[in-house]
Amino acid sequence: MSRTGFAATHSIGATSADFGTRPSPNSFAATASTSSWTSGHTLNQPLEVFALQPAPVQVAWLGYPATTGLPQIGYRLTDDVADPPGAADRYHTEQLVRLAGGFHCYRAPDDAPDVSSLPASNNGFITFASFNNIAKVTPVVIATWAGILLALPDSRLLLKGKLLVHAGVRARICRAFEQAGVSATRLELRNWISRSDNPLAAYGEVDIALDTFPYNGTTTTFEALWMGVPVITLRGTRHAARVGASILSHLGRPGWIAEDPRHYVAAAVELASDLPALATQRHTLRGTLTRSSLADAPGFAQRIEVVYRNLLQRTDG
Repeated sequence: MSRTGFAATHSIGATSADFGTRPSPNSFAATASTSSWTSGHTLNQPLEVFALQPAPVQVAWLGYPATTGLPQIGYRLTDDVADPPGAADRYHTEQLVRLAGGFHCYRAPDDAPDVSSLPASNNGFITFASFNNIAKVTPVVIATWAGILLALPDSRLLLKGKLLVHAGVRARICRAFEQAGVSATRLELRNWISRSDNPLAAYGEVDIALDTFPYNGTTTTFEALWMGVPVITLRGTRHAARVGASILSHLGRPGWIAEDPRHYVAAAVELASDLPALATQRHTLRGTLTRSSLADAPGFAQRIEVVYRNLLQRTDG
């Protein structure tokens, strides 16, 4: 939020001990962060502060994909794909404010590598990948990904995540794929890569990214797209399961959004079956994302400011 027009801004801590309890009549508070540790019911969350009602208008945004359940937080920023009008409203204590153009605004790391050529052009096979948290890789996800690998016998799957440092986790993943008919020799399991080691470079080995469900990725999806890698997602029934659909809808790639596991497999196989089109996508995706509402920081800030001012006026009125 721009500081223009505000007498002062204040950074507050995560507990009431860090904060004075008397709100200003013209103050405004937002639980807005791209990191889960400052939102919702996650580690070091500031809900104790917001329960004190430090400002007349309090808004939740990002970090926690559901209602806070806190009556003092009156609004939550989202969009009409992630939270369609109707059912989603009934499951929130907050009033949902749906932003045109989506509720995300992505900025790529300044040191992001250039987009590489399509790996399949040199390898002779498609490499699928998911760099999402391994905890999101459920039995249904494994069965669906196995269906893709079985439909494309020469393809490979690359998984990367912190939990894969554990031999027991790696063994469980391999065993689940083998039970689904896919040899573990077609899997490559890698540990997490720190930001200082340029993790986005790993997308240079990936042809198509596979989103998890029912808990979709967000940052991982944006990073894949920035690196020219298409993402297949499955649209679910709640916010956490519809973030991928939100991102891809506002990117203009509805064909990469599946409605069920069978459709998910078919979308991945179709994308993998046309290497010239896949190569074109790889070299145009970054520009497409840059020109979309998802990466339009000035436009996004303006839309947010309009919302904030409208909410303040509603309170004043």
